[in-house]
Formats: sequence, structure tokens, C-alpha cells
Amino acid sequence: MRKNSRAGAFWLLDIGGAAIFAWGLATAVAALIEGSTPLTGVLAMLVGGVIRALSGFAAQALAIREAQNSVAPLRVRLQRRLLGEALPRAIPIGESAAIAIDHVDRIEAHAARFLPVRHAAAIGPLLVAGCVAVASPIAAAILIGTLIPFVLGMILAGTMARRAADAQLRALEQLSDLFVERLRSLAMIRHFGAGERITRQIGAATQGVATRTLAVLRIAFLSSGVLEFFAALSVALVAVYCGFSLLGILPFPVPETLNFREALFALALAPEFYLPMRRLAAAYHEKQLGEAARAVVEPLDRPLPASPAAAPFGGLEAQDVTIAWPGARIGPVSFSLGRTGMVALTGPTGSGKTSLLAVCAGQVAPSDGAVTPLRSEDIAWAAQRPLVVPGTLRDNLALARPDAGDDEICAVCSRVGLDPLLAARGGLDLPLDHRAAGMSGGELRRLGLARALLSGRPLLLCDEPTADLDAASAEQIGALLAELATTHAIIVATHDMALAVRAQAEVRL
Repeated sequence: MRKNSRAGAFWLLDIGGAAIFAWGLATAVAALIEGSTPLTGVLAMLVGGVIRALSGFAAQALAIREAQNSVAPLRVRLQRRLLGEALPRAIPIGESAAIAIDHVDRIEAHAARFLPVRHAAAIGPLLVAGCVAVASPIAAAILIGTLIPFVLGMILAGTMARRAADAQLRALEQLSDLFVERLRSLAMIRHFGAGERITRQIGAATQGVATRTLAVLRIAFLSSGVLEFFAALSVALVAVYCGFSLLGILPFPVPETLNFREALFALALAPEFYLPMRRLAAAYHEKQLGEAARAVVEPLDRPLPASPAAAPFGGLEAQDVTIAWPGARIGPVSFSLGRTGMVALTGPTGSGKTSLLAVCAGQVAPSDGAVTPLRSEDIAWAAQRPLVVPGTLRDNLALARPDAGDDEICAVCSRVGLDPLLAARGGLDLPLDHRAAGMSGGELRRLGLARALLSGRPLLLCDEPTADLDAASAEQIGALLAELATTHAIIVATHDMALAVRAQAEVRL
């Protein structure tokens, strides 16, 4: 990522404008006291003010533009990875949304607000001290002297802020995932009257986010307090020194003699010494959240180990495949499947059947072991809840093959047992919304299987194809899959033992 160097240069130019303005102010006031025309000082003040206004505008505009340009490729790569490529670990839907949207926005804010002022904060105070030293080296030494304890205090506050930001980000991910999952199960929650309990659960998660956010804000206020204390102290010490020096009542000798113009210039420029660090403190929250977000995003943006180029489907072999999640481990699992035949994955709910299908499809990278690399165009997936887009039943089935005619679509519907639905509800012109309102769970599974068949792909991955079906319908789908296994390779995840016995091999998880 680029470092917004041009924006940082404009913030340094802003300091130059401040020095010109301070010199003009000191010159104008000194001229008035001496009874001469303050024209030179007034012009310098105008020039300095214009420079500050233009440099501030340019710095912000460039920072935003450079941040957007640098983060845009990351956003595209992440969305592509999360939507369809292999992942280093299984990621829940809510967390995926938080990573693709919230985390990338935080990285962009970090690049737009923090990176440009970081360089100015490192160089800016030294430039101000150098300008002040032209008029009063001792005033410049006073400014630098207050900087040393300030830096130590900010290092301590920054360490605390990093831990707090990491905790806040994790809490936000968990809340997002919890909310999405409970929203998806809203009908079941209402059916069993669990609304009050789920409300308490979400309330507790929300309170956890609020607590961690307040912890971040407390540290931010502490950092601001440290900054403002030393900023006020530096200006006060310079003011006292310049005033006592002009009055000639300093209690100790100094190797310089100040006149009014030099003293006023040093005093007018002294508040600018901590201004770059004020900007840095204002953006420090974005720094912590941006770095925490990048720590989450980088493993997903990192290329996975290269695998052999996939060849046209000629079978699939899994060797000691292991999937490891936090608190869970699946495998090792080994099986092989030729160009035809059926393998059944069985086991209790949560044992990892769907995850193993995802590994076979190349959507999740195994933690250990190997799977034959496959081309995406060779794989058809009949999910537990297949994707439904607003449109007609024809539109949703034709997602598998947009060039398929009505005769082909109707033939596939007949094979999977959707004829009664077509006859009762207007045929292929049946309108569907994104939730497939009006279709039963069994009909949805038939739709997914019909779409997989229509694709004509050699490998079918079927996730619980007989769930939500009565015994007769489940028998029909089981017979269809057994027939298809003579021409296709099929991996089926199922609890249905009647279907599992039709497979040539069973892998129990």
C-alpha cells in the first residue's frame, strides 16, 4: 500500500504557511508599535493563510484519493475470495460480511487519515522548532524538551490502545455473525417462542461491544489528555521565557537577547509545534482499528500454496484430509471416486459433512492432506438451501445453463419430482422471491438437484438431498441418484441410511 506521501508533503507545506503567517504577525505588530506601516506583515499573513488553506484542502483530497486507489484492489480480491475461492478456514456469513465491508473500510480510513499525518507528525515538530530557533534557540529547546516525556506517554497509551482495538474488532465480528445467524433462523425462533432468550443473547453481545468500545474511547481520551497537557505546557513555558526575557527579569543568564519581533514570532509559532501530533492523535483510533482489521484480512488476502493445475474431471481422491477450526477438528478422511459412482458422507449434525464437500469443491483449503484439484466447471452443487434469485422458476433453473430450452428444463423437473409443483402453480412461470416464499423445504432441495442435473457437469455434490421429504419422495430421489451414479460421480452428504446403502462407499465422520 502506498504511504500517501504526497498528502504528507502538503501537511508539511501547511507548517511552512504557519511560519510565514507567524512572521507576518510579528512584523505587523512590531511595525505598529514602532509607528511604521505594517503592509509587509499583513501581506505575509495573507500569503501564509492562503498557503495553509490550499495545503490543507490538497492534503485531505489527495489522502482520500490515494487511500481509495490503494484499497480498491484489496476490496476486489477479498470479495472474489470470500464469494467463490478457496479459503484458509471456514468463515461464517456474518464474519464474511464484516471482513468484506467493515474491515476494508477501516483499512481505507487508516490509509486516508492516519498515514498522511504520521510522517508530518514525525517531521513537523522539528521543522517548527527549527523555525523558532532562528529567532530564539532557547525557546526551540524548551519545545523539544517537552516532547521527550510526551513521546513516552504516547507509547504507553498506544500499547494499551492496540489491545483494546483488537478486542473491539473481535466483539464486532462476533456480534455481526450472531445477528446474521439468528436472522436466518427467525422463523424457527418464533415457532419455538425463543424470542426473549435470543434477545437477551444479542443484548449481551451488544453490551460486550459497547464495553470494548468504551475501553477504546477511554484510552483515546487519555491520549488526548496527555497531548493537550504537554501542548499547553510548551506554550506556557515559551510565553514565560519570552516575557521574562523582554522584561529582563530572568533569574538566570541566557546566551541570547530577544527583541519584541523575535519573541512574538516564537510565541505565535509555538502552538504549531504540537499541531501535527494533534492531527495524529485525532486519527489514532483509525490506526488501531485499521491495523487490527489488516491483521484479520491479510491471511485471507495471502495466496494459498500453489496446487497442480486442474485437468478435465477424471475422478477424485482425498488423502488424509483434515479441517481444523478453533475448537473443532475434522478428519483425517480418505476416499476415492472414479468417473462414475457414489460416495456417501454420513455422521451426526456438525460432524463436518458440508465442510468436506466444500473442500472437495475447492472452496475451503484443508488444514492437512490433499484433494485432487478440480475445475469449477466440472462441479455441480445441490446445496441444502440453494440460491434463489427474484424471478421465475425458469430463471432460477436456467442459472445452471442459460441456453437451456423449456423442454430440457421440464424434463429435468420431471426427473426430480417437481411435476406436481409445475402443474399446481403455473409451470415454469411461477414467480419466486429471494426467499422462495411458497416453496417447501423439500421442493427447494429438488430445485437445487434439478439445477445440478441441468448443468450437465460430471461431478455432483449433494448436501442432504432427501431431507424434508416424505419416505416415498426420499425413495424416489435415492433411486434417481443411484441411476445417475452410473453416468456421473456423486458425493452425497446425508443422514438418510437408506440413501447411504445405495452408495459404493460410505465415509462416516
